[in-house]
Amino acid sequence: MDLQLSGRIAIVTGASKGIGLAVTRTLVEEGAHVVAASRTRTPDLPEKAVHVPVDLMDPEAPAQVVARAVAEFGGLDILVNNAGGPPPGITMPRVGFAALDDADWQAMFEFNLFSAVRAIRAAVPAMLARGGGSIVNISSGSARQPSPMNVDYGAAKSAMNHVSKAVAEEYGPQGIRVNTISPGPVLTAWWTEDGGAADVIAGMMGADRDTVIKQAAPEMMRLATGRLVDPQEIADAVALLVSPRSGSTTGADFAIDGGFLKEL
Repeated sequence: MDLQLSGRIAIVTGASKGIGLAVTRTLVEEGAHVVAASRTRTPDLPEKAVHVPVDLMDPEAPAQVVARAVAEFGGLDILVNNAGGPPPGITMPRVGFAALDDADWQAMFEFNLFSAVRAIRAAVPAMLARGGGSIVNISSGSARQPSPMNVDYGAAKSAMNHVSKAVAEEYGPQGIRVNTISPGPVLTAWWTEDGGAADVIAGMMGADRDTVIKQAAPEMMRLATGRLVDPQEIADAVALLVSPRSGSTTGADFAIDGGFLKEL
């Protein structure tokens, strides 16, 4: 299938690893010009991707990334707000509402909501100048499944879903489509790195990291597939959503979660 992405201009945030890296690679392979935003450039980023070193906790960073895309390629067609998860210096999961103070909440919303809001705000004028565009915001199954675990993260992603639908409604008539993807647990560094989620859960359970990833986590989250999600499965969905072939899809949320979300 030709996704008609050749020559399109895209921004991917959180592009250096995990889902963002898979999205960046996929869009480059489809012929898009990709501006990859992250704090550092990893060796795995495609050479064709233009890297912009930014910290998205900085309120000025999203606009700087959009400006770079416009300066480098002449405009913007696609925005993938992927940056999210634990803010820098934070280890997740965290359990319990009372364990979080104002600084915890502020950092979580800065990274998982406000950075995306600022990127959308900067991207919309550039997209309108080209007659429209597509925005995909990477949310989470936690946005629709409240839990005492990572309550601040789930709340931030719920807010992202609301913003996404509101922007889709406002700018749809002007050619800008906005959708969200809600992954379940994805096999990324968040889980696998030293001190990551697998190690935290292993410490709670008295297990080891591999057992958590391969057995305990899928069972705990009642994943119908019995495994964590592969980042490429998210990237493939992003590529289809930003393609003109999804021209009638806007204001929608797609759960790619191994069966994590049970509710209707």
